[in-house]
Amino acid sequence: MSGHPSAEIDDVVGRRFDLFGPSVEFLTSPYDSQKPFCVLRGIIPPGCGAPLHSHDDVEDFYVVSGEVVVLRQGAHGYESIACKAGDYIRMPGGTAHGWHNVSSEPFVALVITTPTLGKFFLEAGRPIEQASQPPISEDFVRFANVSVQYGYWNASPEENAAVSIGP
Repeated sequence: MSGHPSAEIDDVVGRRFDLFGPSVEFLTSPYDSQKPFCVLRGIIPPGCGAPLHSHDDVEDFYVVSGEVVVLRQGAHGYESIACKAGDYIRMPGGTAHGWHNVSSEPFVALVITTPTLGKFFLEAGRPIEQASQPPISEDFVRFANVSVQYGYWNASPEENAAVSIGP
């Protein structure tokens, strides 16, 4: 995949990838066999979010700055959780969830997750240098194909609208 590191490249620390608005910066490499986790800095611009999705990977978030509303599937339907600087939230694997930045500042969180999800971000995202250009249809197709490859679920626009989340 052009512009994306392959499984042989371990030099991803410090690299940022755009995910159609939100972005991640690698603080550790998902290829580091000495660590059973991957640490990222996640950033969601004001007014932006991550639509409803799920994956088998657990994610832990420590909010550094900004405010978001997290929509998370619970035992009795979806619940909204307001998060601000200093908050911690755990997203169990297999839980449908989405994010929306409700502040005028970028939302920044440390994300601790599996190497698998880190590799997904490398393959599905666009190097941040390309983020100044609008995504093209091939970017969305690649994201959808990589999601299927990893067994990740992404809600349809109708599903997102039904729960009032996502762009």
